[in-house]
Amino acid sequence: MSNIVIQMLSIGLVAGLTGGMFGLGGGAIMVPAMVLLVGLDQKFATGTSIAAQILPIGILGAVVYYRNGNINLKYAAIIAVGLIMGNLFGALFANQSFISSEMIKKLYGIFLLLLGLRYLI
Repeated sequence: MSNIVIQMLSIGLVAGLTGGMFGLGGGAIMVPAMVLLVGLDQKFATGTSIAAQILPIGILGAVVYYRNGNINLKYAAIIAVGLIMGNLFGALFANQSFISSEMIKKLYGIFLLLLGLRYLI
């Protein structure tokens, strides 16, 4: 296997593990790993992360949580509608010609910092 295949597979594995444990993976794990470890452009990493998540990657984890009584299907459906709309609007915004990868990277860093501070406080 080539080095890039091993790197991408490792990123997917870590993102899958954190997704199954904490409900996060795409933006918090895959995108920074692709930018910082692999050297992909921020927008390219974001698009790649979204493309990797198109298929129902969470289905097996969701089945486990459902079997253990840890899913509210009504809330999940409502969130899914928001995800569809938000993902579209976010992608349209991020891909405007006046929005650089550097700007997205900085906005993303601020978002993670604020989120981390909120969790700590």
